[in-house]
Amino acid sequence: MGPLDIAVRFSLYLDLAVLFGVPFFALLAPGIRGALPSGRIVLATAIAGLVLSTFGLVALTASMAGVPLAGIDLATVVMILAMPVGIAWIVRIASLAAIVLAVMALHGRPAALLAVASSGGAIVLSTLAWNGHGAMDAAMTGWVHLGADIAHLITAGAWVGANVGLLILVLRPPGVLDAPALGATHRALDGFGTTGTIIVAVILVTGLINGWLLVGPTNIFALLTTLYGQLLLAKLALFAAMLAAAAANRYLLTPALADRIETGDHSAALLGLRVSLALETGCALLVLALVAWLGTLEPIA
Repeated sequence: MGPLDIAVRFSLYLDLAVLFGVPFFALLAPGIRGALPSGRIVLATAIAGLVLSTFGLVALTASMAGVPLAGIDLATVVMILAMPVGIAWIVRIASLAAIVLAVMALHGRPAALLAVASSGGAIVLSTLAWNGHGAMDAAMTGWVHLGADIAHLITAGAWVGANVGLLILVLRPPGVLDAPALGATHRALDGFGTTGTIIVAVILVTGLINGWLLVGPTNIFALLTTLYGQLLLAKLALFAAMLAAAAANRYLLTPALADRIETGDHSAALLGLRVSLALETGCALLVLALVAWLGTLEPIA
């Protein structure tokens, strides 16, 4: 069940991050809402989330019962649904179903749809905290760890969703990316800078809290000698690469695009942004894969 569990976790992390992050990004950048297929993205990820969550419950039931997927029984499923992880699953399924209905009911009202999708997506994404190590601690430590996990998930989802949204904007064909479209894209890139800084700050703080609780200061050297520690170090290296790409986007490539839009020779600047955003998104996918893997291992502390 190990590889299957990792695959389901990764798929859920990615799917629900996009479900929350893309409409959240579109809410922050009203000038580019028409260029993003937000409604289709929300509907597709919500339906995929329902399927993946259902399969995840089946896989979790089989793992806890120690039987193959075909050998699970209703009594074990009911038992799991009564546990905190099961209650979180029920909240996730109900929220995803509500989002699907909202997409249908709010057709033609993009602002309302984005508000419902981003708020519902935040709830859905938060439920994944009960699938991780943050739900294992007790008393006040447990609440702190769970709260840090939820904040970490939501801010990571906002970053992933923004990357996806920005990639869609810069990868549009040349006939679509005329001067007004490029100007709106630049404003979206530039306007996300402050929000992106806040997101990074929250990710850093909550990551430090989680690291303290899962590793602890006395186990620093164990990072080099255990699989959990090695994967965590790889995650941190990829996060540093994402920070470097994001800094390049904000302080070098986005200003360069603004200058090139004025002169009409923007091909090189746009290519630089495309490459940088693609690399940043690729690192984000690898980070999510490592997080999914880490969630199946025992922490060091």
